[in-house]
Amino acid sequence: MHIREKLAQNEEAGEPGISFEFFPPKTAQGVQNLYDRMDRMHGLGPSFIDITWGAGGRLSDLTCEMVGVAQSVYGLETCMHLTCTDMPRERIDQALQAAYKAGCTNILALRGDPPRDQETWEATDGGFRYAKDLVKYIREKYGNHFDIGVGGYPEGADDNPDVDLLIDHLKEKVDAGSSFIITQMFYDVEHFIDWVKKCRAKGISVPIIPGIMPIQTYASFIRRSTWTKTRVPPEWMKALEPVKNDDSAVRDVGKHLIADMCRKILASGINHLHFYTMNLAQATKLVLDELGLTPSDGSPVHRSLPWRPSLGLGRRSEDVRPIFWRNRNSSYIARTQTWDEFPNGRWTDSRSPAFGELDAYGVGLKGTNEQNIKLWGEPKSIKDISAIFLRFLEGKLDRLPWSDSPISAEANDIKDLLLNLNSRGFLTINSQPAVNGVKSSHPIYGWGPKNGFVYQKAYLELLVPPYLIDELISRIDSNEDLTYLAIKKEGELRTNTLDSPNALTWGIFAGREIIQPTIVETISFLAWKDEAYRLGDDWYKCYDAAGPSRKLIQQTMDTWYLVNIVDNDFHRSSTLFELFKDLEVKDFDVEIELPSKPDTNGTSEQNGTLIEN
Repeated sequence: MHIREKLAQNEEAGEPGISFEFFPPKTAQGVQNLYDRMDRMHGLGPSFIDITWGAGGRLSDLTCEMVGVAQSVYGLETCMHLTCTDMPRERIDQALQAAYKAGCTNILALRGDPPRDQETWEATDGGFRYAKDLVKYIREKYGNHFDIGVGGYPEGADDNPDVDLLIDHLKEKVDAGSSFIITQMFYDVEHFIDWVKKCRAKGISVPIIPGIMPIQTYASFIRRSTWTKTRVPPEWMKALEPVKNDDSAVRDVGKHLIADMCRKILASGINHLHFYTMNLAQATKLVLDELGLTPSDGSPVHRSLPWRPSLGLGRRSEDVRPIFWRNRNSSYIARTQTWDEFPNGRWTDSRSPAFGELDAYGVGLKGTNEQNIKLWGEPKSIKDISAIFLRFLEGKLDRLPWSDSPISAEANDIKDLLLNLNSRGFLTINSQPAVNGVKSSHPIYGWGPKNGFVYQKAYLELLVPPYLIDELISRIDSNEDLTYLAIKKEGELRTNTLDSPNALTWGIFAGREIIQPTIVETISFLAWKDEAYRLGDDWYKCYDAAGPSRKLIQQTMDTWYLVNIVDNDFHRSSTLFELFKDLEVKDFDVEIELPSKPDTNGTSEQNGTLIEN
């Protein structure tokens, strides 16, 4: 969606909008950490984000990559910066085409700063000299596909302090085809409001979005305001100076100063705030909390579907997904990115385009070996593995190998049942309770238009030891309302269901078809099976090859069954758990034994203890 349309929606609803800016990090780990932060900050409800242009080869490519990931994987409406600096027309075309293919429909066209080795800005051969020329070129080449924004400078630019002349240049950029303005950071709100009035007097009628820089530390505040020649009101310095050596106190004072500034901006009639996050979250969130703009637990951002929709090109109408990837959204996107079913939004036949390779980016286990060992410890028995799952269910762990995110509030209704099952050695990796017609505005289960009702069947997916699988299947088959799929890492599929999609979640809304956004489907389950066991393999490979943790997890992955069970009677949740009554995992608390290794002194070493031969 175009940014101007987002702004109009907020204006019509009478609600202030927010947006965030990020920049491409310099390291691969920094990129992954930023993706995780962008994912979390999605919950703050931004109308859009923008990603700055990384001038030069690798960073400019990274900008394009990040736009694609933000749009497709995280469902964030993204605006891509594009500058004239060091950009011949050929590279401009490549960047615009990359944005187009990513489903991006918003560009912020800037002249850009001169390269570090140049004191003055110069146009690249075959490139553009002014941002207005870039705006005109994009508009001529792509018509109205892109909403084009430009920069505004309330306090002058580095190479031009004449604010009135810059307003004339801004009018030229708007006349060339730009439809919104994002300003440079500022702290003098009265001066900004006067600048807006001057812009309006010059005939600039497009939305003006103020750029807000939260205060992280005193040193960074001084450094950035000095570098950008930003005016700092004397009363701000008076408030910050006494606490400048206490970063926590600076953030606390800073959040009040920035929040007061934002209130004045909103009171002046501007209804959107754009935060320069510097790839950090805390200072921005503190300001939003102070303004009362952070969604609370009682009023979360309303979901259009139970899962976060992708905004990738060709995927915007997708409204059905297999439930197996509910906790691994980025993996699902990576493995289905070349599918051709998405334009019609319906799940048809998954045999025509196979799921992508397991080596695609985002499919494997997250984190380094050291990070994962620190997170999950070094289990030596099934009881130890069970303890890891229990900690996750209790909210004490942020992720498991099969879940990229913490346990959701939806699990609260069946939490005690899940805790009991895992405490006995069964390892649950996905589940949902039954829901029988709650309002679609429900804070936990609600999704879709607010004038409807949502339903879902109870679902359980878990790892089961091989010596219990026949008894479990016998119990499932004794209840005609239950369907299942079960398979080992190597082996034949066992099931009592037809090879067709089984709707797990559906919504009924006034004047619309029934929407069925999550399903269980056999072919998809077989694709998920490969990934699920791959994640377990990645986990055991974190540990020393001769260690007990590696052997334990490897044996579990090689022999245990992956099972999912659906209760097709959506009035109940407990039936699935009753299946496991009186079933016990053998050797629950017995530690794994390692093979004996003879030594040259006639003794052998076993489990760390020397014994006589």
